[in-house]
Parts: sequence; structure tokens; C-alpha cells
Amino acid sequence: MKSILIVEDDLTFGMMLKTWLSKKGFDVSSESNIARAQKHLEEQRADLILSDLRLPDHDGIHLLKWMNQKGLSIPLIIMTGYADIQSAVQAIKLGARDYVAKPVNPEELLKKITEALQTPSAPPAPAPTPGNNIRKGDTAAAANKDQAYLEGESDAARQLYNYVDLVAPTNMSVLINGASGTGKEYVAHRIHQLSKRSNKPFIAIDCGSIPKELAASEFFGHVKGSFTGALTDKTGAFVAAAGGTLFLDEIGNLSYEVQIQLLRALQERKIRPVGSNQEITVDVRLVSATNENLEQGIERGVFREDLYHRINEFTLRMPDLKERQEDILLFANFFLDQANRELDKQLIGFDDKASRMMLDYHWPGNLRQMKNIVKRATLLAQGRFITTAELGEELNESIPAPSSIALRNEETEKERILEALRLTGHNKSKAAQLLNIDRKTLYNKLKLYSIEL
Repeated sequence: MKSILIVEDDLTFGMMLKTWLSKKGFDVSSESNIARAQKHLEEQRADLILSDLRLPDHDGIHLLKWMNQKGLSIPLIIMTGYADIQSAVQAIKLGARDYVAKPVNPEELLKKITEALQTPSAPPAPAPTPGNNIRKGDTAAAANKDQAYLEGESDAARQLYNYVDLVAPTNMSVLINGASGTGKEYVAHRIHQLSKRSNKPFIAIDCGSIPKELAASEFFGHVKGSFTGALTDKTGAFVAAAGGTLFLDEIGNLSYEVQIQLLRALQERKIRPVGSNQEITVDVRLVSATNENLEQGIERGVFREDLYHRINEFTLRMPDLKERQEDILLFANFFLDQANRELDKQLIGFDDKASRMMLDYHWPGNLRQMKNIVKRATLLAQGRFITTAELGEELNESIPAPSSIALRNEETEKERILEALRLTGHNKSKAAQLLNIDRKTLYNKLKLYSIEL
């Protein structure tokens, strides 16, 4: 019989939950605060913890940190409201298995508990052996070979998609902010796929390509004969997306007049096709994207502040590729796999110098630029590996990376770690690269030598 510890200060709710889970065949205990939960875990085993986020003495995040310090690898599910999305994200980063929104749906909770108890720890990846031709990033790329996108494994990527997972089931309007080529439309699709509207349409509009005089027709539709060229009735994006998600890409390009019309539609949840006297009630979830600073647009008087607040109930910031060092070679190999299929080639990967060049480059065009460069290099490559020659002059603008600082023995380790941190401005990911170790090893050594940042 699996044991569950409930940490909940609402005694009535906690007792109801305990009774219900006991009837489902679990051995259930409950505590009303973090201190008692810690004592319970020191004295008894638990197969799963179900904890409220906010408790009288501490919060669920405090319990997670304590469990990490004690080396307790017990799956923990956080119970929270959508108002605490940021805290729920932090909890997941610290190792929480999942979260469930209050008021709790019992069957959803039971499903999450079952999944948490059945999910085994991921086995370590087998070490590549000579002759296997396994490239760095192959495992992740192979797992996604039939997909059109790779999410990545860097801290920045994990945080982004944790936010996506949390906001997707809500009806909040989301503004995705990021440079061109960072994958904003993929994130918009992902939000739709994970939402309760996933079985309804996803309609995307490129606001930058709509002529000002046709914007109302694109959004709201028109009736035949309403203007010159309106030869038939047209269904607008709001009606086409009924019950689903409307994605407005590059929303900062809309004219001020169109912004007024859009705001009215969002506020009233009603639209009127051009040339029609009939209003249509619409139900859409709005996701917008921009590569501009809309707050500066408000200051300049080119973007309406009331519309900004309407579309921006929750913001997602897309990290630039240069901020995702751990993902660069993953994406490079992922795009190489795509190019191999499209061009009917069988390249193995990138040689060492080419890999180094890609890691050092600043990627101003982000993922879109990388995909194009890799596809071109795949076409040009004559051998089994892509070399610096095929990557082209574009990447020769790379900024050379500082020389590595090797760790040799315990007497010099602390000094070398401190030096690496100083050289990288205390950026732990870059410091780990300089030291030729992974981030987890660096974190362990920071703890070992009591180095606080």
C-alpha cells in the first residue's frame, strides 16, 4: 500500500482529502504545517507528498529545499491557485513533480498522484563507445526526429516551458515577448495544445502583413458588397477561432485605429462584420507576440495602454539563443537531422572546430538563422562531418571563448573556481564551461567549499 503525506492547514479540507484518498486504497497521514511535516518525514516513510503552497510557518518551497538538503527524493505535488503561478514554477524548478490548482478536481488529482507514483527515475544515458558515432545532443534530437521543434534542456528553456505548462490551462491572455527567430509561434501553439481549448481551432494572424484598410475585415469578417472587392462574405479570425485560440503575431505593428477596434472586441466579446448590422458573440483565448518593447510604444503614443493590459495578463519572455549555451549543439544536430531528410544526405555531425565555432557565435538571428546555416552547410558538405568551411564567413565573426581553466587537485580547486566565476561575472553556466565540468558538478563544489554568490 502506497503512503501519502498531506501537508494542509485547512483542517476540514485536509480531512476530506485524507478520507477520500484512504477510500482509494492509500495509507494517508496529514500534518498542518511544515515543521510537523519535516518531523513526520524524519520518523516515517512516505511514497508521495501532497502539500499546500501556503502554510502557517513556511511554504511548500521551503519543504522542497529541506528535502533536497536531506537527499529525500519523494515526489511532491503542490496544491495552489493560479494567482501563485510564479511560486508554482519555482517549486517545479526545485523538484516538485507536479502541481494541482485549487479548487481541486479529485479525479485530476488522482491521475497526477498515480502518474507520480508510477514514473520511475530516468536511467542514466549509456556512455558512447568508440565507433558508435554518437554526437552530442543525438539523444534529444532522436527523440524529437518527427517533431518540427526542439524545446531544449537549458535552465532558460526549462523555466520557459514550466511557465507554459502553468499558464496554458487557464484562460489568461498571454503576451510572448522575444526577438525574431526565437520560436514565439511554436510557444503559442504549445499553449493551445495544453489548454482546455485544444480540440478547437488555432488561428494565427500576422499583424505585420495586414494592410490598414483590410485589418477590420481580417479580424471581424465582412459581408458581400460592403466595399470594393468584397465579392463574397468573409469569415473573420475571431469567428474562425471560436472556442479556440487566436494568435496575433507581431501585434505591435497594428495601427492605432485597428488597436481601438481590437480592444472593443476583446472587452465586449462581440464583433460586427464589416457592412453588417448584426453583432456576433465570440469566445476566444488571445495569445499575442511581439519583438518590440510595447511599453516604450505606449510612451511614444503608438500603442494603447488599455490594450496592452488587456493582452498582457501573463508575459512569457523568449530567451535568445546566445542565452541557451547548453541548447546550441542540441538544436544544431536537430536541424542537421531535418536537413539530412530534406536533402537526402547522411551527415554524421559537426567536427570539433565547427562545434566550437557554433558555441562561440552570438546568433543574432537566433534559431531561424541557425536552421538556415545548418541546412546550407549540409548541402555543401562533401565529407561525413560539417566543418568550419561549410559554416561560412558569417560565423567567423565569433567572439573567441576564454581558455579553459582545468581543475587539477583539491588544493587548487577552490581558487580556480573563484577565478572562473570572476572571469564570467559570476555566471555559473559559463564558469562550468571554463572549468570543463557540468553545472551540477559546479553546484556541488560550490557547496563543498562553502562558496556563496
